[in-house]
Amino acid sequence: MLTSKVESFNKLFNDLEECEMLLDMALDESDTDTIEEVSLQIKAIDKEISKLSLELMLDEEDDKNNAIVSINAGAGGTDAQDWAEMLFRMYMRWTERKGFQVKIIDFQPGDEAGIKGVTFTASGEYAYGYLKAEKGIHRLVRISPFNASRKRHTSFASVFVYPELDKTIVIDIEDKDLRIDVFRASGAGGQHVNKTSSAIRITHMPTGIVVQCQQEKSQHRNKEMAMKVLKARLYQNEKQKQDEKKQKLHDSKDEIAWGSQIRSYVLHPYQMVKDHRINLEVGDVNSVLDGAIDPFLEGVLLSR
Repeated sequence: MLTSKVESFNKLFNDLEECEMLLDMALDESDTDTIEEVSLQIKAIDKEISKLSLELMLDEEDDKNNAIVSINAGAGGTDAQDWAEMLFRMYMRWTERKGFQVKIIDFQPGDEAGIKGVTFTASGEYAYGYLKAEKGIHRLVRISPFNASRKRHTSFASVFVYPELDKTIVIDIEDKDLRIDVFRASGAGGQHVNKTSSAIRITHMPTGIVVQCQQEKSQHRNKEMAMKVLKARLYQNEKQKQDEKKQKLHDSKDEIAWGSQIRSYVLHPYQMVKDHRINLEVGDVNSVLDGAIDPFLEGVLLSR
């Protein structure tokens, strides 16, 4: 891994030297065609440099892994559930742009609109490394489409991100520590509703962690997917305990508490998305909600 990064750096360095020599000759000869060609090459190299810079930031143990993402609506009823669905769509659009594969593990539709929660995997190179920065509370300010008085409303949703574990990593889970409940799956509009009890909910008694899966028709497959999520969360819990020993100023519970949002999305009375960790503001809210979140992901990565 380190060797490939050194090779990439050396190649970029050599490419830049070649461009510099070509540019000097083109300027001496007033060769506009070559100047334009070198300009395009430099732009391409600049993109590669940015990409390499990000990869150098993605050097933690789990960064290269796939990501497991959970989005949950906060307090606020239908508005919060609608906001959770908007965030879900935002991440789906982002994964499409990255060429990542997505698999929905659990989907809880809202009572009237939106979703109560969703858990999905994003599979692709450095998926966890990029998405780990999204962990926290996301705040939306807008005129509520569900309020007849058309009043401004603030909604919250939480995003949790865990690394999907490599099969070579073993997490010891004892059967006596698990409570497994079987129930019928639910779905919006009568879709994906199982007539048999195939949905699985697993509670890890020592930690209180609860995971569930209802998207597969087979009870066995649902249990398999739920266990994968449980292992990932237990692994992340252990890793977090180690990180908290090093972290003296903050603890993770404060970071994801209501009122300490990582990002605000304002649609009224003005339009702006602001990441409070790096003070980055973007005025094109629609693009951000359509998946253009790379400036925030890269900004948080590079700030570290």
